[in-house]
Amino acid sequence: MSLLDDVAERDGWQCWVCDEPVDPDESVNDPRGPSVDSRTSDRKAKVAERLAHRGCNTRKGAVKVVIAWPERLYVVEPAPLITVAERLERKGGREMVGRCPTRKDAQETADWLVDRFSRLVPGLPVTADIQAGGGQFLVVLSTGRR
Repeated sequence: MSLLDDVAERDGWQCWVCDEPVDPDESVNDPRGPSVDSRTSDRKAKVAERLAHRGCNTRKGAVKVVIAWPERLYVVEPAPLITVAERLERKGGREMVGRCPTRKDAQETADWLVDRFSRLVPGLPVTADIQAGGGQFLVVLSTGRR
């Protein structure tokens, strides 16, 4: 197997940048084709190479990558998820990632975040907590280690 196949199998043929499926039969020269991305230059990172669409990989080279929050989630002041992922991976602990107007919105956000982080930072055990306060609900991610 090639490095591309190994990385793609581990990542479940899912692009780490846009979280969309990557077609293994698409040409590696096509923008929707598979490519191996060096997500970080940090040698201490648990997962250095990730699967990305060729277009997502090329685009992130020109601009800082941003993981989009789904429009269906109602989150005030959403945190930049790449920054949160890097800090949690490096230091562990807790990160407040957004505020929601209702507990239901906060729960939907928490569920999405735990699922998204399972692919964004594989092997990092991330949980989400909802904290009520000031008429809103804070969503906090934790790694369980400090």
